[in-house]
Amino acid sequence: MSAPTDAAPVFATLGCRLNTYESEAMKELTDQAGMRNAVVVNTCAVTAEAVRKARQEIRKLRRAHPQAQLIVTGCAAQTEPETFAAMPEVDRVIGNTEKMQPATWQALAGDFIGQTEKVRVDDIMAVKETAGHLIDGFGTRSRAYVQVQNGCDHRCTFCIIPYGRGNSRSVPAGVIVDQIKRLVQGGYNEVVLTGVDLTSWGADLPATPRLGDLVLRILRLVPDLARLRISSIDSIEADPALMQAIATEPRLMPHLHLSLQAGDDMILKRMKRRHLRDDAIAFCDEARRLRPEMTFGADIIAGFPTETEAMFDNSLKLVEDCGLTWLHVFPYSPRRGTPAARMPQVKGPAIRERAARLRAAGAVRVAQHLRAQQGRSHAVLMESPRMGRTEQFAEVDFATAQPEGQIVTATITGARDNRLTA
Repeated sequence: MSAPTDAAPVFATLGCRLNTYESEAMKELTDQAGMRNAVVVNTCAVTAEAVRKARQEIRKLRRAHPQAQLIVTGCAAQTEPETFAAMPEVDRVIGNTEKMQPATWQALAGDFIGQTEKVRVDDIMAVKETAGHLIDGFGTRSRAYVQVQNGCDHRCTFCIIPYGRGNSRSVPAGVIVDQIKRLVQGGYNEVVLTGVDLTSWGADLPATPRLGDLVLRILRLVPDLARLRISSIDSIEADPALMQAIATEPRLMPHLHLSLQAGDDMILKRMKRRHLRDDAIAFCDEARRLRPEMTFGADIIAGFPTETEAMFDNSLKLVEDCGLTWLHVFPYSPRRGTPAARMPQVKGPAIRERAARLRAAGAVRVAQHLRAQQGRSHAVLMESPRMGRTEQFAEVDFATAQPEGQIVTATITGARDNRLTA
């Protein structure tokens, strides 16, 4: 059944938190433009599977909304616009820069009859600035996400994302602080800093500040912010001020998600990463020394080209050697246009089997972490009346309703289904 012509646009968001953030900004832009009867698909390009899912979602949404203007944007639209332009279900393809411009939506709102071009995707590498889009947060009313950076200057051999996001651009610190103040005044108790390559924040700004400088500035200038969280970092780029914040700022949450990708030095070199195995272990050891309650998540790729069983074993051992808890495991899939796609490939069954072993190791680590919390008292930020998260990001189920959006102190009574109970 199609949406009525006066309906607000329907959004489908795939991929990362930054995409989710940008979808919220686009909702405001489409509302300001007066857009109606439209479907917007914000795609991800991180893997070939992500692109396949985007195409599947587009077909499903076209069946559900046959009369709507269907617009595709996001990283997959940026990197391979021709793929989506060729789909009969798609009316418009717009790039990652264009999707954040009010003029784009104003033009589309007044032009469903086809006067503007089907594809509007400009050269993302020519973009020099990232605007600090002010939104009122998204998800629960307890946690808000703030975009502080976009793009990436690195060229890991497996990654297509720089071609979807462009080079690294930072939002000025003053803009970020003002937005966080606004969110705190709106009742948010936790803010998460998001970006494509967070630890590169500031390199393109005057005086080249670092991420740690931003963290310390936020905590100093927004004293009423109860919790500050960092979404994902490249540990080799962690600066001294960030380590100082880890050691001295209790409002910076003791949970870091690390972009590790592998635990074998040869594979890391072939990935064109900037760290070695021992660097990752040393960072985790130091962060835990500074903040004993620190927990780590990590991205790890299974079956990168040329990976032998012995090389994979080094990645598997990294889970214990770094003391990782929350794993994001990615079975490698070649992305057209990346150097890794031209390397000797590992066979699919071996990739899937290795990914399964990594996930199993991660499940063991999660179970160990949850068991260790039993009987302990935790400050829990409530995301719904009966579910919240600890400072280390573990989910907690409550037997009785709690005030949503508030931080409550709870004693952990047990664990089930990868969640704590209280």
